Amino acid sequence: MATDTTSRYSDKDLEEFKIIVQEKIKKAEHDLQLIKSAYMNDFDNGTDDTSPTFKAFEEGSATMSKEANSALAIRQEKFIRDLKNALIRIENKTYGVCRVTGKLIKKERLKLVPHATLSIEAKNMQ
Repeated sequence: MATDTTSRYSDKDLEEFKIIVQEKIKKAEHDLQLIKSAYMNDFDNGTDDTSPTFKAFEEGSATMSKEANSALAIRQEKFIRDLKNALIRIENKTYGVCRVTGKLIKKERLKLVPHATLSIEAKNMQ
């Protein structure tokens, strides 16, 4: 088991992290598709025969919802990109090394936030 004094995680550890990251990517891509499909929805709830006031409120709500979904999609795309960058670091055997302190990021943190590039120590210094 790697400790904070070693320069990198073992190949066995990296393989374990790789599986975690790949599973997160798969789930994140699925979630992104759900967000995009909600964004593409035309929100047609059959309000053509209702009062113009209600329709105006509904259209405003639909616009806000589309904006929220768009922001979610952008955030999800960034998350996927960060996870894919983590895979590159795994392949380069630099995964789990804090980019500020140079120490290993704790396994518990990487399991929760597999795309992390900063240790808690470095995060607290920010």
